[in-house]
Amino acid sequence: MFETTAFDAHHPPDQDLIDDCVHCGFCLPTCPTYVLWGEEMDSPRGRIVLMDRGLDPGSDMSAEMVTHFDRCLGCMACVTACPSGVQYDKLIEATRPQVERNHHRSLSERLWRSVLFAAFTHPARLRAVAPLLAAYRRSGVPAALGASGLLDRFPRLGAMERLTPPVSAGAMTRRLPELIPAAGVKRARVGLLQGCVQRVFFHHVNEATVRVLVADGFEVVAPASVRCCGALMLHSGYEAKSFALAKKMIRAFEDCDYVAVNAAGCGSSMKDYGHLMRDDPEWSTAAQAFSDKVRDVTELLEDFGPVAERHPVPLTIAYHDACHLAHAQGVRSQPRDLLRRIPELGLTEPAEWEVCCGSAGIYNLLQPEAGAELGRRKAANLLATKAQAVAAGNPGCTLQITRHLEEQGEEIPVYHPVELLDMSIRGASRPDSSIRRASAGDGAHRAGAGPGDREGDDGPTPEGGAGGVGRRRGSPTGEERP
Repeated sequence: MFETTAFDAHHPPDQDLIDDCVHCGFCLPTCPTYVLWGEEMDSPRGRIVLMDRGLDPGSDMSAEMVTHFDRCLGCMACVTACPSGVQYDKLIEATRPQVERNHHRSLSERLWRSVLFAAFTHPARLRAVAPLLAAYRRSGVPAALGASGLLDRFPRLGAMERLTPPVSAGAMTRRLPELIPAAGVKRARVGLLQGCVQRVFFHHVNEATVRVLVADGFEVVAPASVRCCGALMLHSGYEAKSFALAKKMIRAFEDCDYVAVNAAGCGSSMKDYGHLMRDDPEWSTAAQAFSDKVRDVTELLEDFGPVAERHPVPLTIAYHDACHLAHAQGVRSQPRDLLRRIPELGLTEPAEWEVCCGSAGIYNLLQPEAGAELGRRKAANLLATKAQAVAAGNPGCTLQITRHLEEQGEEIPVYHPVELLDMSIRGASRPDSSIRRASAGDGAHRAGAGPGDREGDDGPTPEGGAGGVGRRRGSPTGEERP
């Protein structure tokens, strides 16, 4: 008699990939949840054991098994650390959709996830709530809620409230042109994913990305119709919805030589479309061709080399490795090399660079306690470098790190590497430490001719205006400010 297993027949975890794991333990010190709790089943090799059991005839998708899968951040640090080349990324990537298809989540859990996807993957909806968020920040309600302790009773809502960045009414209206010509000789035609959260809360990063690409000889195509790459849903196991978004994007960038991404989580998914759609007869070839031309923006710029002159930016930066850039994409040297080309910019390295900050897509909103513990750990390591600012190549990391730096009393700015390069190319000068946060004012980060500029915009502001999320530069020594 045929016996069922915990997994259905559609792309279950591959037994051959499971068998590659020799349970050596090299992954343990790099796994965030094992670092936190020391539980074997909350380590990569422990979860691989659960996958193996799930393939046994007669097994089922137990609640305990799902708990350990859900606790995985999907940071892929274990992939970097593994001496046996175990492809844990493909294993967890296959397991998450199995969980969503074969495990019945509670109504409250389903509703919470639906709310997150309904909001964060729709830029138009985020723009619509921007004025409400701005009014909320000015109302004094956040301080009252914090004092009341009410948010502590609802950790997920509390995490969302604390992570939501300041926004301005301008977030509703600012747009990039859909075609921006290269400065000088065109080297390539590059599509730019504007993203969903990135487009609304970090529009200044997109603007800086366009300016840098144009200055270095790239024609940029930024179609507004591509609203989301589907990464948030894909990393959570919602394959069908993420594939629908992916297919729209593949078509939109067909005539581009490359596709540049400035959000690490998006880039890791986009580079994997070819594998994910491997058995789709209509889309497999197009998906692979698309993945082959996806580049992180730092990767693309380093591959081609600089054209525009770099001017000094006198800052000491602690570089944070976004997991989906360093581990999932293997892009570690390019952002550092890009930053080292900037005169007078110093680069420092935090301890535990390989351990996730706890953001991991929507992980910090689904597992707020673990996410917060990892965020505090990451902030402490970054502060220990005594750097004046942080560089991070992913919006989720920026929000997470900013929150925990502020909670430790150090509101130092967090930049995307491309923002620092933009400052350098345009010869931006450092302002004083009283600059408002980037999102707190309309266009406070822009200067000169460039995409999205409006008359009357102020100049670039490396201490929180040109994209630094921190309100002001804290003491690099970690001492209290007067």
